[in-house]
Amino acid sequence: MHHPQLSGRTVAVTGASAGVGRATAVALAERGAKVCLIARKSQGLLDATAEAQSRGAKAIAVAADVADASAVFAAADECERRLGPIDIWINNAMATVFSPVAEISAEEVRRVTEVTYLGYVHGTMAALGVTRPRNRGVIVQVGSALAYRGIPLQAAYCGAKHAIRGFTDSLRAELIHEGSKIALTAVHLPAVNTPQFDWARAHVDRQPRPVAPVYRPEVAAAAIVRAALHPKREYWLGNRTSLIILGNIVAPSMLDRLLARTAIEAQQTDQPANPGRRDNLFAPVGGLHRIDGTFGSEAGADATAVSEPLARIAAVIGGALIAAALGAFIGRAWRHRRGRR
Repeated sequence: MHHPQLSGRTVAVTGASAGVGRATAVALAERGAKVCLIARKSQGLLDATAEAQSRGAKAIAVAADVADASAVFAAADECERRLGPIDIWINNAMATVFSPVAEISAEEVRRVTEVTYLGYVHGTMAALGVTRPRNRGVIVQVGSALAYRGIPLQAAYCGAKHAIRGFTDSLRAELIHEGSKIALTAVHLPAVNTPQFDWARAHVDRQPRPVAPVYRPEVAAAAIVRAALHPKREYWLGNRTSLIILGNIVAPSMLDRLLARTAIEAQQTDQPANPGRRDNLFAPVGGLHRIDGTFGSEAGADATAVSEPLARIAAVIGGALIAAALGAFIGRAWRHRRGRR
């Protein structure tokens, strides 16, 4: 069903050949948007574009590695030339390596950073290049709970996600200073059942997996579309995301120890690592481009996306209620003890 706020508008999506990016492109097409799908050249990109077109929308594939700034700028120009002025730009492309820091190479860290962090920088700059002259548009940064809290085995990815948040905060302040009408929003996701766990490079003993609870890519796509239509400062998707972000603010040392005990096991299945595993770090992997990963049996189909100010207010209220309840309990216990003397 076409959405009146999206019908006929041009939206660019990076990392659109699989997973969350592909689900988002399809969701936008279903709502009547013209969609420019950007990813590295692959059959998966062509298939994702055909899937978007099958929803009755105009959709085009533009091959570009987001680590290459000039390629991203050229992709923005091609999107505008073929579909019209870009109204919404969604940065989503990512790469990761599941590995302890002691076993990852500098080259691997560099590549994750170039795709996951600099890819967002390049996409944001490309979006600004076409939207600033018109003084309108929306830029959506697809983030993660790991943009606030690093976890074991994903130091390169977590570092890149943290960097995106710092870059975005700086840009947001600049846009406010300018009085710009360009909206900038971020959507921080929980674990999502995408093919990344099937094709990410891994230096671990067993097959990688998402940390439960896991959600379907369509849940993330719905939150991203909502953010594009109603851009707040940030959205946090799922209760676990809010708990991780707020927990890291309140008790980071406790979270350090909790993650040390649980997160390494939680990111690996019981199956031994495949020595012939193909990975997509430097080149696309054929045959694995799809929306869903291999953990569909446990993937949730619903999660609430709350705006960041609302989540913080709820946390403050909740914390105050807990403190009040704890104070009342201690007070009763103290009075009871005095009464027994």
